[in-house]
Amino acid sequence: MKLMSRPLVCRDAVELMSDYLDGSLSRHDRRRLEKHLAGCPHCSAYLEQMRVTIAASGVVTPEDLEPEALDDLVEIFRQFHEPDED
Repeated sequence: MKLMSRPLVCRDAVELMSDYLDGSLSRHDRRRLEKHLAGCPHCSAYLEQMRVTIAASGVVTPEDLEPEALDDLVEIFRQFHEPDED
């Protein structure tokens, strides 16, 4: 018997979008995300914005960035993933 996964909420969907765009999501997670996107115009719009941004900026590798820019991006990523402190 296969257990049902809980539906995605928007925050979960946003966290999966980069992996979705680069094709690295599992089939299970891809289906869950696509189901969420089918019913969520806000996440669908966010995904489209990501696609437009990627198309406009082209491909950037870490080696293409100045060390300071890479440090800034890493710090932003760390802050984004830190738990909220109230």
